[in-house]
Amino acid sequence: MAYLAPCLSGILFGMGLLLSGMANPAKVQGFLDISRNWDPSLALVMVGAIGVSWPAFRFVKRRGGGVAGCALYLPTKQAVDVPLVVGSLMFGAGWGLAGICPGPALVLAGYGFTDALYFVSAMLIGMVIFELASWVKGHGIRRSP
Repeated sequence: MAYLAPCLSGILFGMGLLLSGMANPAKVQGFLDISRNWDPSLALVMVGAIGVSWPAFRFVKRRGGGVAGCALYLPTKQAVDVPLVVGSLMFGAGWGLAGICPGPALVLAGYGFTDALYFVSAMLIGMVIFELASWVKGHGIRRSP
């Protein structure tokens, strides 16, 4: 029962991505490419998403936890640092080149979309590399000269 609300939220999110066109790589690339036939419709989707999520996050933050009693982990760091900039650049490059980002990639992979399966595989490899690099950095392991 504890997983019911998160599962329903995920299903609703996935349906929203599909209905809005956010899971369509060609539509996303049409939005990101302002030099040719720019498609501004996804900007309306993003504004709508902010309009729904901003008050919801404020409500949940005041409440001190998720609606289903789950812990809520929100970022508290305010500084812009190198990892944030590099991560943002990598995210943007991936989104622009592939036309999908992690959420839509998972939705499309669930439908068996081959390119999304490649994307998710590369994303998981990147996550493992990040975790290994973080572990090495945290343990002070250095390469031998």
